[in-house]
Amino acid sequence: MDTDRAAPADLAALHEAFHVDDGGESALGWDAVHAFEADHGIVLPEPYRTFVAEITDGSHSGPPDYGLVGLAELPDDWGDGRPERTLNRPFPLTSSWLWEDDPRQEEEINPLIEQVFNDGSIVLGTDGCGMYWHLIVTGPHRGHVWNISGEGAMPFGAQFGFATGGAGFVGWVKHWAASKPWFDAA
Repeated sequence: MDTDRAAPADLAALHEAFHVDDGGESALGWDAVHAFEADHGIVLPEPYRTFVAEITDGSHSGPPDYGLVGLAELPDDWGDGRPERTLNRPFPLTSSWLWEDDPRQEEEINPLIEQVFNDGSIVLGTDGCGMYWHLIVTGPHRGHVWNISGEGAMPFGAQFGFATGGAGFVGWVKHWAASKPWFDAA
């Protein structure tokens, strides 16, 4: 997974999965992507960066189930009154965490949960019921996609044991385009 350069094969796979034939009209363009990155003090991982600049900034057809939200957007069910998201603060996890089963007290784990939801990631979309897909933009898991819900957080990809798909944005999209269940590892 190369998060610094967009491979032509990866971009072709994204074109095919999203069936975008609007000549780039739904894409943000490089000026908007650079402005977003400057505003947040980050550089988006490839190939997502080129995807939103040149292919499309969101899609109603998914993934996930309720569509891919635009770069600067949040899903409709995200809710009001949540803490501000800080994209340039490193995403705090490197392995899955089921906080629903964490024995620590709520006052100890709640600030950590807020960091998982709000630090170092952009929200790609929702599968409903509080299940959000995040693309990690800062920290050791930069470029990986994570599922974060009310119960816990887990990285997507075969190397993590929950799914058979490849890691990163392209692996996540290809898995969806193949109509595979998200968590299909035995």
